[in-house]
Amino acid sequence: MTTDSLFEQLKHPNPNLRERAMWQLAEVRDENTIPRLMSILDDEDVTYRRAAVKALGAVGVDAVPALVELLLNSDNATVRGSCAKALAQVAANHPDVPFPEEGLQGLKTALNDPNGVVYIASVMALGEIGSPAFEILTEALKTTDNVAVAVAIVNALGSMGDVRGVEVLTALTNDETVDSYVRESAVSALPRLDQVIKYSRK
Repeated sequence: MTTDSLFEQLKHPNPNLRERAMWQLAEVRDENTIPRLMSILDDEDVTYRRAAVKALGAVGVDAVPALVELLLNSDNATVRGSCAKALAQVAANHPDVPFPEEGLQGLKTALNDPNGVVYIASVMALGEIGSPAFEILTEALKTTDNVAVAVAIVNALGSMGDVRGVEVLTALTNDETVDSYVRESAVSALPRLDQVIKYSRK
């Protein structure tokens, strides 16, 4: 299939065909593939946009510089949110490849984005990256006054499987000065983290 027809397939109603096109695009990519996928991130067609996010995730770490650039500099909140989601896809699809420092720092900056979708997607991406992002998340947890960000970080720590999270979450559950919603989230995240750690040790 030509590149153009693969891009057309990203709009296909059948998710299996979209999925196949994403991975084929990542395999046969040339210097235009990443810029072209990036240009879809503000498309009106949600299916097409999500497929582009996933395809960028399939491409992997080579897509990170372009994604960070738009995550931090686009005026369009949809594009910034899509970039954060694509960075999460990169981490999810390529768990054995070290996540670029540039991507970690970009997501760290995006935790302060004014748009809720963007900062929550950034927390989720850092959670997907896992242990390399642990310090960024715990630092943000200490400094943020945004309850939604704090709750998202607590949930990310609960799913990450990093043993260091136990201490952080336990401290939150015992801290009377912490927002009650954040504390409740920490209480429910702890047993989940325990399960993830046990599972990953098997």
